[in-house]
Amino acid sequence: MSAPQNPAERDSVGKALARTANPAHAASLLRRALVCLRTRGWQALWRETFYRLCLVFGKEPWQLRADVPLRKELRAQRRDALPRQPLISVVVPLYNTPPRYLKEMVASVRAQSYQNWELVLVDASDAPTGAAKLVARARDERVRYVHLAKNEGIAANTSVGLAEAEGEWITLLDHDDALSPNALYEVAKAACESGAELIYSDEVVLDSTMKHLSEYHFKPDYSPDTLRGCNYITHLCAFTAQLLRRAGGGENAQFDGAQDYDLILRLCEAAKGVCHIPKVLYYWRGHAQSTAGDISAKPYALKAGAMAVAAHLQRLGLAGEVASIPGCPGAYRTRYAVVGEPRVSVLIPNKDHAEDLRRCLASIYKYGGWRNLEVIVVENNSTERTTFALYKAARASLPGLRVVQYQGPFNFSAINNTAARYATGQHLLLLNNDVVFTAPDSIREMLSYSQRPDVGAVGAKLLYPDGTVQHAGVIIGLGGSAGHSHKGHPGDSSGDMYRLATAQNFSAVTGACLMVKKSLYDALGGLDEANFAVAYNDVDFCLRLRAQGYVNVMTPFAAGTHYESKSRGPDTAGGERQARYEAERARFRQKYAPMLAEGGDPYYNPHFTLLYENYGYK
Repeated sequence: MSAPQNPAERDSVGKALARTANPAHAASLLRRALVCLRTRGWQALWRETFYRLCLVFGKEPWQLRADVPLRKELRAQRRDALPRQPLISVVVPLYNTPPRYLKEMVASVRAQSYQNWELVLVDASDAPTGAAKLVARARDERVRYVHLAKNEGIAANTSVGLAEAEGEWITLLDHDDALSPNALYEVAKAACESGAELIYSDEVVLDSTMKHLSEYHFKPDYSPDTLRGCNYITHLCAFTAQLLRRAGGGENAQFDGAQDYDLILRLCEAAKGVCHIPKVLYYWRGHAQSTAGDISAKPYALKAGAMAVAAHLQRLGLAGEVASIPGCPGAYRTRYAVVGEPRVSVLIPNKDHAEDLRRCLASIYKYGGWRNLEVIVVENNSTERTTFALYKAARASLPGLRVVQYQGPFNFSAINNTAARYATGQHLLLLNNDVVFTAPDSIREMLSYSQRPDVGAVGAKLLYPDGTVQHAGVIIGLGGSAGHSHKGHPGDSSGDMYRLATAQNFSAVTGACLMVKKSLYDALGGLDEANFAVAYNDVDFCLRLRAQGYVNVMTPFAAGTHYESKSRGPDTAGGERQARYEAERARFRQKYAPMLAEGGDPYYNPHFTLLYENYGYK
């Protein structure tokens, strides 16, 4: 992946003092300081304080944000008697490795706090690299050197190392990268505690000297749709030898350039459990010859990545076409085939604001890209003549449009539940009357995900009229309850780790534009009209879907403009409406207290702040 825009730019260095003056931010810093003092001691607290001071003066000491362990923590790890201490094989294919890179890589493995490891060096260099001499000087039986008579390519060379590995667990390390000193300990600890067969961590991309920061890769927990969009797992990735055998063994030369991507996809398909360690355990060296430097300079790698995703879909029995995303090297779009001609019922609550509704309806037929539609407009106490004139004209000119009545007070959940009872489609599209589709085939795109048996709710990327992001997925915990991913980012931004450019798994998506199978909607009893009449009903519904084992998806290839709350005004403007909003927020916080207390949105990352919606760092 190339470096996306800095997600923390608007919430970092230059505004450090201003942020600290924010009472919520100051309170957050104080809580974190107390936790740091209680769990890690004075040294760690001083490092955290020093880091904040550096930010004020425009410095970024990445080692502190990356949570490099203290010496006393490493000593404790060496003494820690884990329930099991599996042998971990670190496999490194070598090819014309610069001596300095080689020494630093080997040194990072030998410096591990966890001791039960082996290092397998597989050398296919054109000329002697000095690796054999380095191994001899090390006098460490855990370091093994395998010389290859011929360079067969990165996949074949790596496969030799995988076959040589004797460990219960295996991980790959590039010849020019390095491990954090606690990397293997954290893997072993997670292996004991999680029961997973594949474990991955966060990582940091540095310059060629391994001193200066290029970017952080703070990752979500396992997200199958996110993984099909780009290889976000990458490094550090450890897996059991048993899983490797079930997944077909070594790497495939057919995917040279994206051989690790293919391997990770196969491993995830076969894994009985995937565990994410939200700590930086891998140091990725960026230079002219590395993928971390610029993958776009290797078109064969981009093509191989698309082939790897296509092969993955074929193994899963999912029909679709995979293509690279322009301007996002290493990112891919899957256009799933739609099976049959399922009907989509579009549910639109409406009270007056005829012009908004007219634009919304026009966009459905212009940009929806799906013919088998029924549109159900739920009339809710309109008074303006123009509204009823529009109903009459729309029924006469638009195929499959109906207007039904809901005469009670505004209750978004009840209105949609009423509309759903009239719906005859296999899929429901909840759509606000102030949403206008702008991307071609938006409804078809959402349907292609909704039809999958593993998918619950599907959302779209919605922009404000000024072209900035309003919604690109919902993150639990933002602002103390829930908030929108990348809110306020430029609409054409790729986002953090391509999160705005590729399909993503999220805990929830907005009910302003949400598709779901009608069978699932009915099985869950629709939206909760008793507890969440207006606010949080969509988030609650999505979390209930997740609790049933479904994944929720946001696809940026279904997109529109959202004139958010234009027809009703904001819910935080005071008075009765604000009181109702606060009551619903309190009920949401009570219902999902464990998840909120843990900061536990699996599709976010603990390194990101919960105070702002811009993927800023803590």
